[in-house]
Parts: sequence; C-alpha cells; structure tokens
Amino acid sequence: QVQLVESGGGSVQTGGSLTLSCTASSNIFSADAVGWYRQTPGKQRQMVALAQLNRVKSYGAFVKGRFYVSRDNLKNTVTLQMDNLNPEDTGIYYCNKWPPPADSWGQGTQVTVSS
Repeated sequence: QVQLVESGGGSVQTGGSLTLSCTASSNIFSADAVGWYRQTPGKQRQMVALAQLNRVKSYGAFVKGRFYVSRDNLKNTVTLQMDNLNPEDTGIYYCNKWPPPADSWGQGTQVTVSS
C-alpha cells in the first residue's frame, strides 16, 4: 500500500520561505530517488527536486538555487526547504519517487505566494 503524506504548505509573500515535509511508505522510499513535484496553475505536473540514495540531488531549472531537498532514510521522510519564493511557485506540491507512478499520489500541500 502506498502512503504519501505531505505537509508544511501555506501562504507567504514574495521572498518568503517555507519548509515542506513528506512521510512516505517504504515501498516508495526504497526507490533510489525520491523528491518533490508540483502542479502549478495551467501547467502539467513537474519535477521540483530529487534526492538520490548516493546523496546526489537534482532540481528543476526554475529552482535556480532557491530550494534544498533532503531525505532521512531512517524516518522515510523527504524535506524541501524553499527560500526566496515568488508568485510563480504557487501550486500544489507533492512528494513521490522517480520515476513517479501514474496513479499513486498523496493529497499534496498547497503553496501560495502573493506579490
């Protein structure tokens, strides 16, 4: 059974920060890469950040050094620290493995950035 529980979203102003957390079931967290995706208005879901078991991290081009992803393999959690947020970051943020399954997603957590 897949379980994904995201938290930490909220409303901030431009330039603000948020820290997202996700707890995943073992069948997700055993993957080499786990991380964050987002669904922003009018766009398809896109990868935000991934953390691999070998500590390599990958980020979407739009991140531009503003976010940091980390994983705790003992607690099955993955965290996304987001700084210098802008309105284009508004959306629902989800965690999952890479490549993401087609039909196993959590509820996500809403991030809203106002100008």
